[in-house]
Amino acid sequence: MMLGACAATDPLPPWFDAIERLPIRSVTVAGHRIAYLDVGAGPPLILLHGFGGSMWQWEYQQAALSPHVRVITPDLLGSGLSDKPDIEYRPDELLASLTGIMDALQIPQAIVAGHSMGAGVAIGLALDHPDRVSKLILISGLPPRVLENLTNPTIKRALETRAPAWLVSLGNWLFGGLMTERILKDIVYDPTQLTPSVLDRANRNRRRPGVMGPILRVGKTLPLWESRFAPRIGSITQPTLILWGEEDRVLPLAVGQQLHATIPGSIFVAIPRAGHIPQWEQPALVNQHVLRFAEP
Repeated sequence: MMLGACAATDPLPPWFDAIERLPIRSVTVAGHRIAYLDVGAGPPLILLHGFGGSMWQWEYQQAALSPHVRVITPDLLGSGLSDKPDIEYRPDELLASLTGIMDALQIPQAIVAGHSMGAGVAIGLALDHPDRVSKLILISGLPPRVLENLTNPTIKRALETRAPAWLVSLGNWLFGGLMTERILKDIVYDPTQLTPSVLDRANRNRRRPGVMGPILRVGKTLPLWESRFAPRIGSITQPTLILWGEEDRVLPLAVGQQLHATIPGSIFVAIPRAGHIPQWEQPALVNQHVLRFAEP
């Protein structure tokens, strides 16, 4: 693992494409560039985005949380502005990248929050590297038997597809705009939040070179997550907060309640008028719960 400038085909934009201007930083982990945001001071809080997403899913957390904690928000390996190497994207590879980021930023331990598939990465870190996680925050994910619990057919098909990456990439280029809007309308409770600028940003993100390959491979490695981590979720020892949108049409509220029942001593909070990304739809309420939980 190295820390420093990362050679990449596409230069990083100087600013975070979101509601405020934040400088985008990068580190090199195992030869791959990882883009991230780093704002605030105090106990470190790492925010991990979900499947097919990027750091924009946490745009409403940066200003609200940074006066109290140091907020580190990476684009996970294979996502967003980070490199998309030709690897399998197995859970152990994603965890190695995440611990590499923490080492590069000299963070021995952090509060780790994961959304959806990012919650699966957070769970893996808490189980395989328990000394690196002081507290765990799971938002809308990730339960055992993921495919059985998914109620959104579009996302389920994306995880189960065996189509070649080139064909999926072609379809994404030709028809991806319509598909992106459809998925966002499925995962967001209030469609009025999907403004033209939000849709435009989502479409620009999905057109980044190489974005489809890692998405397809993450879907193929789900059985590895199920076999390695799902049976051990009940052995999580870190204090755990679970937040779930009451109107989640991807992983319904009952799935979150089952996850809460599996993790001893966990705290469960249902977020009203929110779908699958409550931290984006109801940020004031989510931020309030996160800050209360993060207090020493």
